[in-house]
Order: sequence, then C-alpha cells, then structure tokens
Amino acid sequence: MLNRRNFLKQSAFIAGGTLASSGYALAGDTESLQRLTILHTNDVHSRLEPFPMDGSRNAGLGGVAARAAIISSVRRQEEHVLLLDAGDIFQGTPYFNFYKGEPEIKAMSKMNYDAATMGNHDFDAGMENFATQLQHASFPILLCNYDFKNTPMEHHSIPYKIFKMGSLKIGVTGVGIAMKGLVPDALYGSTQYLDPVENANATAAYLKKKQGCDMVVCLSHLGYRYNERNRMSDEILAKETEYIDLIIGGHTHTFMDKPAIYKNKSGGDVVVNQVGWAGIVLGRLDFVFEKNKSKNLANTHTVVIGEKSSE
Repeated sequence: MLNRRNFLKQSAFIAGGTLASSGYALAGDTESLQRLTILHTNDVHSRLEPFPMDGSRNAGLGGVAARAAIISSVRRQEEHVLLLDAGDIFQGTPYFNFYKGEPEIKAMSKMNYDAATMGNHDFDAGMENFATQLQHASFPILLCNYDFKNTPMEHHSIPYKIFKMGSLKIGVTGVGIAMKGLVPDALYGSTQYLDPVENANATAAYLKKKQGCDMVVCLSHLGYRYNERNRMSDEILAKETEYIDLIIGGHTHTFMDKPAIYKNKSGGDVVVNQVGWAGIVLGRLDFVFEKNKSKNLANTHTVVIGEKSSE
C-alpha cells in the first residue's frame, strides 16, 4: 500500500493522458476472449470542481469534467464498460450545503454511471432528501443489507442488478456500513442494518447459482480494513464470501496502488480495490473471460484526474 503522495507520483498520468497499468499479461487466443472494463469511484464527497490551484497538495486534482472526459475516452476504446461508485457521493463542498446533492446526482447521470451504493455521508441531509435527489438519477442504488421498510428510502434501492455485457452476465450488489454511532439516529430513523457478510453471501449465491452470472461485484462502504480485527471490513468480507469475485470499496479513503487479492472460503480469488477520495483517482480494472467463462484480472490502472499540481 502506498501513501497518498507516493501513490500520486507513481500514478501521475493526468486527465486525457496515458493510463498507468499493471497486472498480468493476457494469455491464449485473444480472439476467443471477452473483455470487461470496470471503472469505479468512491467517496467523491461533492467534489464537482478540481481543487483550487493554491499550492495545496491536491491543487488541480479532481473535477467531474476531467473525469467525464476520461470515461468517454475509455468507452470509445472498449466495448463493454461498467461505471460504478461505492458511496459517500455527498458532503464536503458548498455544492452540497446549498443544493443538497442535486448537482452530484445529475453529474453522475450525465456520465452514465451504471450503479452506486450509499455511504454514511449520503444520509447527512436525511433519507427523504436522498430519496428526493434520486429523481435525478439514471442509475440504481444497490444495497442488500439495509432494510428501508417504512422509511423515506423504501422502494428507492434494490439489492442487486444484473448487467448483460455481450454474452456475459455481471451481477452487482452493494453493502453499507453500520450506522449506529456514525450517523445521527434521526437521520437513518427506523432503517434496519443487516449483517453484511450474511446478506452479501446470500445475494451473491443467488446471482451465481440461480441467475447464472459470470461475475459478481459488490459495492462496499464498509471500509478496506481496520486495526480492530473484529470490525467489519472489505478484508473480512472477502475472506468470508464464496461467490463474490470483486469488491469495490469506500469509506476509509484508501489509495490502493494495486488491488488486493484474498482467498475466499472456497479458496477462490476475491479482488478488492479502492481509489482514495474526492474524485482524485478513477479506478480501472480490465477482466478477460475465456470461452468457458473463466475470468482473469488482466490489467489494473490508476488514473489521476485533473490538472497536474505544482507539488
């Protein structure tokens, strides 16, 4: 794991520039392979504009215009692209203070996000506000471990969605963090927090065994990992799962120079990735599927968004 400064130096390919890649070389007959590109963000925190060019460490980084340009470029190059977000869309700039999330959701819709999950800060103006802002969303909110019955968010989220990408079926679900002590009680009301491992496993098993998905992705706002061994995290989820192939994380603002790979309960690989915060980085994961639908992570990319800072 790199610290933020070294991460940005090693990944310093600025908007519209080259993609930094690492990973495994492709093998076999490329004509028989199917490709899937997953682009992802997390903890953007209402950062619609780049950080100001004021000499600070994030100067010139971020911004939806630069991110949208890179996303468009990737979509022109690749046939099958999923664009996903792991929560904390809201809170952090005056845009949220004044407009309560409307421009953030509209921007994501303009960029054609395919799905997102909720983070704890997405409750900051209340569930009714979040539900109201979703009228501007062209993408679903995926959560399998929050029960929103009898709350303003009832009927405004779904536990999973299946995306057809060529001959591939990609199932995507989402899990949220425990809100008690993190979100004021009044803001999440009677929302029931359900065990993320149990519910993610059940959803992933359904997607793989009943729906025949070739890959299952979990959008997680649990946090990558913690010093407290019993604190729920992506690391624990990865080790305790059986049918999840990829966890796209958030909450801990972790800049990962490359994805972590864990062994699940069956000895299979689970890829875990997270790309910091504030929209500074766009994550990219390229998977290839053989004729028999076995998959490999072929390349990983970290793309720093925005103008190069003066640091």
